[in-house]
Amino acid sequence: MTIGVAGLGLIGGALAKAVKAYTEDLVFGYDLNEKVLEQAVREGVLDGVLDCERLGECDTVLIALYPGAVKRYFKENAENFKKGAVIIDCAGVKGGICAELSPLAAARGVYFIGGHPMAGSENSGFEHSFPELFVGASMIFCADGETNTVALKAAERYFLSLGFGRTTVTTADGHDRMIAFTSQLAHVASNAFIKSEAALQHTGFSAGSFKDLTRVAKLNEEMWTELFMENRAHLLREISGLTERLNEYAAALETGDGERLKQLLKDGREIKQLTINNVNYQSSLQS
Repeated sequence: MTIGVAGLGLIGGALAKAVKAYTEDLVFGYDLNEKVLEQAVREGVLDGVLDCERLGECDTVLIALYPGAVKRYFKENAENFKKGAVIIDCAGVKGGICAELSPLAAARGVYFIGGHPMAGSENSGFEHSFPELFVGASMIFCADGETNTVALKAAERYFLSLGFGRTTVTTADGHDRMIAFTSQLAHVASNAFIKSEAALQHTGFSAGSFKDLTRVAKLNEEMWTELFMENRAHLLREISGLTERLNEYAAALETGDGERLKQLLKDGREIKQLTINNVNYQSSLQS
């Protein structure tokens, strides 16, 4: 097959490298940064530049851009896509993208599938991408009544061949609701946590828990601002919920209620154990 990758940042770069590492497919790529394009071709990650002509040869196009850029790229190139091609976006939010692009794809005679590779790093850019980034990760696909099931099944098989450990199929809204909790809230909390006045004096007083909680505070503010704003209703609900729960701990401390604090900590520990058990159960079903 011939694969096109639009956007050669961390995710797009890793996808292009994974296609090269794990398949015999041709890969053509696009990025606004000419130096990145030149590097990718020079290193053999790409077989060439993804221009209008090459786009018309691609059986599958992976769009790894920010949400707004995904929409612009699709619209600007809609006439260049090969009839029957599968177009998969890889942005971190899905609602607005799927609602806008699915009908346009149907009218153009191509198959659009909203996607989200659940892998990443605190570092961004092509230089930090590597083909094993997705090994064992989950690839989320968003489907609705208009989604072509044959194209979806083919996409699932293909991403598994790139090293992904599983695929998850949901709706665009279901994706955005869960991602607000599993990813976006974690980035907000980490970014707020590191702003403590104690942060710059932590040396010698921190270990694994500090590193775990602050890892994603090192983020790309341009990208995450766009993701948060695109999903602000779901994210606001999660932030409000976290604030309420934190206030319960604060109230117990303020009143000196050790029994209440103990119960809150116990509840959190037990819920964490339930999540571990659920992951283990789901893993056993996959094996």
